[in-house]
Order: sequence, then C-alpha cells, then structure tokens
Amino acid sequence: MPLDADLGKKMLQLITSRYDDRHWRKQIEKTLSLPQTGVTDLVQQQIFVYLKHGLKAYKSRRADPDSWIIGGYATKEVITRAKFQPQLVGSSIKQDDVAFLGTDPGEDVTEAWWEEMLVQWFDVPE
Repeated sequence: MPLDADLGKKMLQLITSRYDDRHWRKQIEKTLSLPQTGVTDLVQQQIFVYLKHGLKAYKSRRADPDSWIIGGYATKEVITRAKFQPQLVGSSIKQDDVAFLGTDPGEDVTEAWWEEMLVQWFDVPE
C-alpha cells in the first residue's frame, strides 16, 4: 500500500530539511528516483513531482541514469520557490499545503524508518 498522508508528509519533510546532511543524500536521491504512484495524497504527489523535476540534474544522454542536485543553494532555491509560490507546484496548491516543507520530520525518522518507508512505497495489498 503506498504512503498515506502522514508518511508522505514525513518523507517530503525529510527531503526538504535534511538535504545538506551528507548522511542522508543517498537516501534522498533514492527516494527521488521512485515513481510518484507511491504517494497516495494528491497534493503531496504534486509536491513530490515538483521536487523531482526541480532537483533533476542535466543528463547528456537518455540512457544515463537520473542524477540529482542535492545540497547547496540550488536545492534550497527549489524548496523556497515551492513555499512562497505554491502555484508553481500546481494550480490547486495553497500556501498551507506547502507550509511544512523545510521543517525536520523529527527524531523518529531514522534509517530504519526510511527502509520501512521504502517497503511501504511498493507494498501492494492482496
């Protein structure tokens, strides 16, 4: 079963708050390479797609795997733009929908939580 609204919010907070922490960069890159169908909440799905497109690095060839701009000013710029101009994320997105971006998800978000979130992303109910 894909991520519910609570897990989706924590995942987006993780991407937008811990991007400068070298420890989390690989996990954030892996998360961005996942399909957006893993997020059930439509608003969160639009935010996720916006982050995917905004943080994707230039590729010289189609066959190259996606790479991401994680860390530094470029990442901060994409997140700040989403917070202060939510209409760039989607026409139906309001300021309240993106207010949580950039805030840390809390101490309970650890590598074990991240691995469980990945399982949840692809878990299909029988």
